[in-house]
Amino acid sequence: MNKFKTVLVQPILAMLIGVAMVSGAQARDQIEIVGSSTVFPFATSVAEQFGRTSKFKTPVVESTGSGGGLKLFCAGIGLEHPDITNASRRIKGKEFKNCQAKGIDITEIVVGFDGIVLANAKGAPQLNLTRQQIYLATAKMVPNPDKPCQSNWCEPVKNPYMKWSDIDASLPDVKIEILGPPPTSGTRDAFQELAMSKGANKFPHMKKLKKADKSMWKKLTRTVREDGAWIDAGENDNLMVQKLSANPKAVGVFGFSFLDQNSDRLKGAIVEGIEPSFENIADGKYGISRSLYFYIKQAHVGTVPGISEFVAEFTSEKAFGEDGYLVDKGLIPLPASERQKYRNDGKNLTKLSM
Repeated sequence: MNKFKTVLVQPILAMLIGVAMVSGAQARDQIEIVGSSTVFPFATSVAEQFGRTSKFKTPVVESTGSGGGLKLFCAGIGLEHPDITNASRRIKGKEFKNCQAKGIDITEIVVGFDGIVLANAKGAPQLNLTRQQIYLATAKMVPNPDKPCQSNWCEPVKNPYMKWSDIDASLPDVKIEILGPPPTSGTRDAFQELAMSKGANKFPHMKKLKKADKSMWKKLTRTVREDGAWIDAGENDNLMVQKLSANPKAVGVFGFSFLDQNSDRLKGAIVEGIEPSFENIADGKYGISRSLYFYIKQAHVGTVPGISEFVAEFTSEKAFGEDGYLVDKGLIPLPASERQKYRNDGKNLTKLSM
């Protein structure tokens, strides 16, 4: 009897899940997209174009941050969960495991490249920084400037640098005030990795610490200061642009695309002698740059109308190609061979494995 119940219950559950999905599909006929504020303007442009030129409704795109988007995306299968999430850094191993635990198979698409800039108002002093100076301006704990570093160790102390000129006399004699992305942001993750950690590694002992105690190394090189010099400015990059325009002493951290779109009001800091520009990021010369992504929930394809067609629009040459409309928004395109790869991955729903 128990065996009969087990055999009978399984197909009934499967049938109920299918009915729930179909019922939800009838209730929701729009694609729902969450995630990165950096990818947001690109996804929004594609969504608007898709809504104008296809038989499908314009997808709903929300800016929740990369981490927040992946949390929502990996919460489950079903129409109460988003179909696609954008990310300004690759999905982390633990996030991938969270998706797997919920039975979520995903397809990964790389959209293009973007730089991370430190920018200030057009009329403010031009910043010319090294990544080591960026680390010293942003980290909670830094090597004690009053004690010489030994070959294997520098004493970490609470960040004493209050003005840029405290770090180096050649820098502006103004208070360090950095408006940065919050912890849920992929831009913050990438900034910590590409700017702060790489800057910290200019101290020889930090490279040795990374090998000896990676957990401590991460804590020292990627924890932003909490004394008011770093201010979490939220996921609304447009609001940050307004704040920087109103406060010439402040510096903002965000994606190059926002700098490109607001070049009449803001200018980017030169980093390691290289200015943030379309060409320098595409060539790999500008050191603080990263790939941009979106992730597709395979179980929703065919249930929510238009997902495959939306992905085809996003990965078309007219969108993310060298002369595509996303380039006008500040996207730096992938090489042609990589664009073709991700176009095929989107068409075939290539399953991501890590």
